[in-house]
Amino acid sequence: MEDPRKNYKSPLASRYASQAMRENFSEHKKFVTWRRLWLALAECEAELGLSISDEQLTELREHVEHVDFELAERYEAELRHDVMAHVHAWGEVCPKARGIIHLGATSCFVTDNAELISLRDGVDLVRVQLVSAIRKLREFVLEWRSLPVLGLTHYQPAQATTLGKRAALWLQDLCYNLIDLDHAHEQIRFRGVKGTTGSQASFLELFGGDGSKVRALDRAVTERMGFQRSFAVTGQTYPRQLDFRVVQVLSGIAQSAAKFALDMRLSAGRRELAEPFGKKQIGSSAMPWKRNPMRSERIGALARFVIATADNTAHTAANQWFERTLDDSANRRIAIAEAFLATDAILQLVNNVAGGIVVHEAVIRRNLEMELPFLASEVLLMKAVQAGVDRQDGHERIRQLSQEASRAIFEGEDNPMRDLLAQDPLFRPLAGELDAILDPENFRGRAPEQVLEFVEAEVDPLLERYADLPDGLDEIRV
Repeated sequence: MEDPRKNYKSPLASRYASQAMRENFSEHKKFVTWRRLWLALAECEAELGLSISDEQLTELREHVEHVDFELAERYEAELRHDVMAHVHAWGEVCPKARGIIHLGATSCFVTDNAELISLRDGVDLVRVQLVSAIRKLREFVLEWRSLPVLGLTHYQPAQATTLGKRAALWLQDLCYNLIDLDHAHEQIRFRGVKGTTGSQASFLELFGGDGSKVRALDRAVTERMGFQRSFAVTGQTYPRQLDFRVVQVLSGIAQSAAKFALDMRLSAGRRELAEPFGKKQIGSSAMPWKRNPMRSERIGALARFVIATADNTAHTAANQWFERTLDDSANRRIAIAEAFLATDAILQLVNNVAGGIVVHEAVIRRNLEMELPFLASEVLLMKAVQAGVDRQDGHERIRQLSQEASRAIFEGEDNPMRDLLAQDPLFRPLAGELDAILDPENFRGRAPEQVLEFVEAEVDPLLERYADLPDGLDEIRV
């Protein structure tokens, strides 16, 4: 017996993605869905008057879950056609119905319609994970909406903000992703019953030229498979730009997650935030003290893959020839499923990290207070002018003291700017006010109020739509 460890396995399936998402793109779901499509087609054809017996339909219903994979593989090795291999394999299990399986259909009736079902169901699974991540970040931004933190632009000290306001930027990105995901879900239509080139010619022949019955068949199968509408026009396949539109949304989710994860990694380097860390978790094989932000790093790694895959689906959409070309098939077998599996893995990680962010308040305060005398320069100047100091003299003296303080910092000392101001004769009138002036809460602007306004106006109404959705997973298997 061949050792399965000698075969390559996608890490997305073996290490990262959830069981639900793996099942959604599994061989079992695909081939059972093919049989359900063939059954729905036969049932609707019979209802519209074709000569298909109840006995044949009963036989199909009794064996719709039966997939003889080995038999189908033997047929495919001989026929070199996956759909016909399963037609023959199912026909052996359902000999009475063998002659009406796939009646009037082209291969894309089962392949494309089954893919659209997995696409729709995959979006539903992603939504659960995304809504859960939004819920968790909502709690975080509200809890920390007032904690002052040093704001950074160009990764350099800028003005103060709050930790909750910073996290609200992550939350806002995910909210936009959810809106985009809902829109993409609305665009997923059934291919329906369209025939070889999309003209429905084979079905028109079956129904003796009665176009109304062909239209009725298309509507009936569409509804039976759980869709409200089908594409009005197709070639042999559904428009491949739909794949791009959906994966583009997955790319957006990956971008948002990567931004969140990168900020977490930078914050961990500043010792301000940390992701969850297990009691027995090892951060480094060589450095026992390390607490590397490996989950955030993995988010970034997987996000890069999803973002790149969106470009792949764009090229596939651009390279469709007339009514059909087969050079999309092998590519799409990989790209679409892997994009969903990777996005699923990313959101599990986001849920895990967002639900357990460790905040080191003392470090955050120390880092802010180190820079605060510089950030407060404008306020100090205005206060000095009110105390009778010439504005230009005050500006020049703050510039000189700032340079002196910077030299001390570069030599490894704490920022002496506060003491320099207190000791300087020009700013002596403010000596007793410096502690009050340099209170970090004076420099956070409207950040706490902005967080509340954002959550109340945008986040909560969005989450209300999905109040009944369960929480997503945060299963970190490795």
